[in-house]
Amino acid sequence: MANDSAVLVSANSSSALTYLAEHTSRYVEAGLSGAANTAKAYAGDLKRFGSWCTEHGLEPLPASVDTLAGFVTHLAETGKKVSTIQRHCAALAKAHALRGLESPTDDKKFKVLLEGIARLKGVRQKQAPAFTLANFKRTVKSMDDQTLAGLRDRVILLLGFSGAFRRSELAALNMEDLFFSEEGLIVNLAKSKTNQYGAAEEKAIFYSPDVKLCPIRTLQAWVQRLNRSTGPVFVSFRKGERLTERRLTDKHVNLIVQRYLGPTFSAHSLRASFVTVAKLAGADDSEVMNQTKHKTSEMIRRYTRLDNVRQHNAAQKLGL
Repeated sequence: MANDSAVLVSANSSSALTYLAEHTSRYVEAGLSGAANTAKAYAGDLKRFGSWCTEHGLEPLPASVDTLAGFVTHLAETGKKVSTIQRHCAALAKAHALRGLESPTDDKKFKVLLEGIARLKGVRQKQAPAFTLANFKRTVKSMDDQTLAGLRDRVILLLGFSGAFRRSELAALNMEDLFFSEEGLIVNLAKSKTNQYGAAEEKAIFYSPDVKLCPIRTLQAWVQRLNRSTGPVFVSFRKGERLTERRLTDKHVNLIVQRYLGPTFSAHSLRASFVTVAKLAGADDSEVMNQTKHKTSEMIRRYTRLDNVRQHNAAQKLGL
């Protein structure tokens, strides 16, 4: 009887360990995969690499250093940006890590190759253009908020700009994330690009004296039309402006911004312009970061257009 009990305990322990191992594997994979948008981009990069390997009769996984060197050289020669090449390498490193394989990206000679590509091609990143505050105000005031689409789109522009939101954050907003008060609006961010673990993160939005430019009053009007307290904030329509509960995607948010501001701009221009306008108004880096949720002031300096040679230059103060 004692032996039977020992066997049962052993079997239960083995079952428990198997169960834990399965869950451990799931957590490890989640840690390696990263953000959903990043994983989506990586999937496209891996597909491109796989097609290139098939075309040249090479093994994609595990990839040899020579195979990866040939691929990134191909990307460089076909005009891909340094940031794009680096993302492909990151995707391949993740794919190898998920399979417990040694990544060719860790090879010292390969790193020298990447450095050479960066030196020859340059690493300057293309930034979303910023708009002027005057142009933004004119655009918002000209929008027809008597229609559901016009009201929704005005909210997207005003909230996106005043809150320095990423387009993915706007698309992900739920009614439960909005907290109105006499002082203003607090928006709870469940997750963001720089907050992958769901830590408490909030943005404060304030009333504007101009009703047509007020993000809070415009949002309240939109919420009233939605007539519900849960679910996505920004949704699509059926024909005849009939509301649905289908959440807008971040691509839809981008198209809406371009529809009003023009094709040269993007949804990210709302965030970039917040930084520029706030800095020109005298805000310091910590104040800006409190809204954008950037972790370092280096990112603020990259986003702000104050380093433009015509906007911020001592040559204007020479008195000539």
